[in-house]
Amino acid sequence: MLILVSYDVSTVEKEGRRRLRRVAKACQNFGQRVQFSVFECQVNEMQREELERILLEIIDEDEDSLRFYRLTEPLEKHRQEYGKKKAVDFEDVLLL
Repeated sequence: MLILVSYDVSTVEKEGRRRLRRVAKACQNFGQRVQFSVFECQVNEMQREELERILLEIIDEDEDSLRFYRLTEPLEKHRQEYGKKKAVDFEDVLLL
């Protein structure tokens, strides 16, 4: 499944800036950054639950926000991209 993870971490204090870095690093382990605080992740249900658990351990629910969205198929119908930064198609051939 393709999910969208978005977060807003309070960076007023040093601990918030640390949480922000930790959230971004955790998300990078599961997907690709498509905006500053938005990641697309191709995961199965177990991986989604693991990511959710990891992120909930990092964030401060009194200061931060975290959202998960499941993108439904067909993606071509439900996702449009404009501008400079294009997402990698997880289903297509990847050339390095």
